[in-house]
Amino acid sequence: MLFPTFTFAAFFAVVLPVSWVVRQHATTWKLFVLAASYLFYGYWDPRFLLLLAGMTVVNEIAAIAIHRSANDQVRKVVLVGAVLFDLVVLGFFKYYGFFLDSLDSAFGLSGPALNVILPVGISFFTFQAISYVVDVHRQDCPPAPLLDFAVYLSFFPQLVAGPIVRATEFLPELRANRVPDSLETGRAVVLIGRGLFKKVVVADFLGRAVVDDAFGTPGEYGAVDILTGIYGYAIQIYADFSGYTDMAIGIALLLGFRFPQNFDRPYAAVSVQDFWRRWHITLSRWLRDYLYVPLGGNRQGRSKTYRNLMITMGLGGLWHGAAWTFIVWGLLHGGALAVERLISEFRGEPDIEFDAADVRIRELARLHSGAEVDAWREDPTSPVPFSPLEVRRLWLGRLVTFHFVCGCWVVFYAGTIEGGGLSAAGDVFAGLLTGWTQAPELLNPLVALVIIGAIAVQYVPPLLGRQLSAMFSTLQPTVVSIGFAVWIMLVVALGPEGISEFIYFQF
Repeated sequence: MLFPTFTFAAFFAVVLPVSWVVRQHATTWKLFVLAASYLFYGYWDPRFLLLLAGMTVVNEIAAIAIHRSANDQVRKVVLVGAVLFDLVVLGFFKYYGFFLDSLDSAFGLSGPALNVILPVGISFFTFQAISYVVDVHRQDCPPAPLLDFAVYLSFFPQLVAGPIVRATEFLPELRANRVPDSLETGRAVVLIGRGLFKKVVVADFLGRAVVDDAFGTPGEYGAVDILTGIYGYAIQIYADFSGYTDMAIGIALLLGFRFPQNFDRPYAAVSVQDFWRRWHITLSRWLRDYLYVPLGGNRQGRSKTYRNLMITMGLGGLWHGAAWTFIVWGLLHGGALAVERLISEFRGEPDIEFDAADVRIRELARLHSGAEVDAWREDPTSPVPFSPLEVRRLWLGRLVTFHFVCGCWVVFYAGTIEGGGLSAAGDVFAGLLTGWTQAPELLNPLVALVIIGAIAVQYVPPLLGRQLSAMFSTLQPTVVSIGFAVWIMLVVALGPEGISEFIYFQF
């Protein structure tokens, strides 16, 4: 069930009002939302509802056992068992064929050829289940009642493509019993409308107009078209994934939940480290807190720090898909992070923990206090006076980072196509070295306008978005409804026919 479809609109048109009618009755509300979430997930394939329910029960039993045991060794054994269970489930459904092919090519070993279907969203709810039992073990949160945990793990706005919300963020929201005010409604409308535009008008248009052809048959096009396809895919994957996130956060807001931010203008990043502070923020901080830091972080010397960076980013790449191209993509980013760290050391800059995402203490404090959420961090684009040399370094960093990320996206895309691999990425890169005299076929003024406009928007101050939300909150509900309906019609008119699946559904 895709967000920008009439099917989901009909589904949500029933869920939203009923949810607020029964909101004051906590148990009834939780049962209703749980049923709605299972209906949403089962719409693809009802068989996987058993998988989701099984993951819920096993991790809840493990969390209770960890919490009740006074023996540290027993607690650790239960934790390891629960995490292994989650990883085995994820590994079987997502990586069975990959490991089988790898064993066959490396050692000539073969195993039973099973037709394993990948459940939608398994990577996301598996990571949420792991973070829950780990947080209980760390005593960051007590085990929740089974019904609460079931709602947390299956909550439909973010079930299939994130953001990866932690139990320590979701469960307090579940108990808050908060009614959204006009400001929250205005912010939700802006987020949903923005997400629809990103997905339908930007992502789907670029995919069909340039990316599919440039990457699918690079030998048929010149270097200008190939370069356009690379830029186009960078925008497409951002607009597609952040568009889903915007809609998920907006839908959750209408249901009374505030989700953490997942994107923060990533193509305005001044370094690869800064990029991972801005791209898929909830995954970045998950990798930091549940993988990089437990491996030792940067506390065990330079060589082990680089090792931990490479392991973290390599496994982060593997999380995205069962192909060597994803691992290479992650290792490329890990290598860039290591190089940036080495340069910082030579410059004598402070030795800080690798921070794949902002801690956002202030944001979380305001989140649970009921105040408006705003991302707070030092921002290179803020109106701070820079010297001419600093300005040049700032924009050089952005230029180099953006093109490094774009080059890595070529490797990433190769893993998303059937039969693709590093050779497919090589074909795209080879196309950049030849054919500069060939006239472009895919590049046209509209494609150029969309790509340039999408990059330019990355430099719009976030304050404008908050001001727009505040403006919507002052309007009458009738005016908001009419304005949103007109926006939907505009999106439908500008977008291509039909809605493609979100890119991250396959991860």
